[in-house]
Amino acid sequence: MSVDVDLTPLYESLEANELDGYLIDDDASDSDQRYVSGFTAPDPYQTLVTRDGIHLLVSGLEYGRASTDSSADSVTRYSAYDYQELVAEYGSSEARYRMLAAFLDDHGVDSIAVPRSFPTGTADGLREQDVSVTVEPEGIIERIRATKTDWELEQIRASQRANEAAMATAEELIATAAVEDGTLLRDGEPLTSERVKTEIEITLLRHGCGLDDTIVACGADGADPHDRGSGPLEADELIVIDIFPRNKETGYFADMTRTFARGDPGEEARRRYDVTKNAYEAALEAVEAGVTGADVHGVACDVIEDAGYATLRSDPSTETGFIHSTGHGVGLDIHEEPSVSPSGGELEAGHVISIEPGIYDPAVGGVRIEDLVVVTEDGYENLTEYRVGLEPKSE
Repeated sequence: MSVDVDLTPLYESLEANELDGYLIDDDASDSDQRYVSGFTAPDPYQTLVTRDGIHLLVSGLEYGRASTDSSADSVTRYSAYDYQELVAEYGSSEARYRMLAAFLDDHGVDSIAVPRSFPTGTADGLREQDVSVTVEPEGIIERIRATKTDWELEQIRASQRANEAAMATAEELIATAAVEDGTLLRDGEPLTSERVKTEIEITLLRHGCGLDDTIVACGADGADPHDRGSGPLEADELIVIDIFPRNKETGYFADMTRTFARGDPGEEARRRYDVTKNAYEAALEAVEAGVTGADVHGVACDVIEDAGYATLRSDPSTETGFIHSTGHGVGLDIHEEPSVSPSGGELEAGHVISIEPGIYDPAVGGVRIEDLVVVTEDGYENLTEYRVGLEPKSE
């Protein structure tokens, strides 16, 4: 990973709290770990941030790769601290604590800040080795990650291009399916949510991306925003397709939702689609540096409420209508800072956010439209190039 990390806010926090360093103890599934170290490994490794740089402590298995691939200023292997001898004498847990304490001491560190996800056992073990451990009050690295570099934006764009290819595959399947007794057919068999999801995954793999799950939800299934969908897809019903892939090499996510209907879903469904599209467009136009995520969310709520539908703002107990936030940050995590929600803070240039209002009711189905945009000083740049339309089209 080649992101140019600016850790100035972290250094300022360490200075203000009179702490020597910041320690992460996790594997690369932790996005803060991956971001700061510029390295990925399936087993936990340690990243220490001090005023003189970034320092990794890794097993011998990972030493060679960490030395060449990471963005660290120094890389040390466990054997430098006679780790196996420590294990033999003290057992594996205390051996790790003693090794870590020696590693910290080598870098002049007596006091550290750690993320809120830091292992409790490791924190207690370091304290037993006379290291002062302070859990940070908020996610400093996550806040830093929220503002994307030009390199990061290119990676997210690439993931969204893959996403668009997958959405085109799904739309093509729906647009070209035969219809028999109200059910979509492909090769004489019902076209199911599962088959569409399989074809989405295959397309993503061909574009260097993957995903653990995706949403292809028809009819009442689509009225639950996180129902993945299952079974045959029906004509004259709303079909919500939400794809959120991650690039296998860089780790950056994309996110996009479209809603289609093969045939006529009815006047009320079409009206809900139009209202959702209006809310989506209004929210997009509200995006710029300096406004808050709460402001943007409020604009989407205004449109939906003015059309006569409930939102969680107008009725916190509603189970139909607009029943989620307008968006969220996207990067190394699919949901990260900032938030486009009632509590969303100020948006800054370089933030990458989704805009995804929706209207839901099991009696009608669900509608959601989602683009991924980067906030600019005077507006936004849409990272999504896929058309918006209810009727599925074939290339």
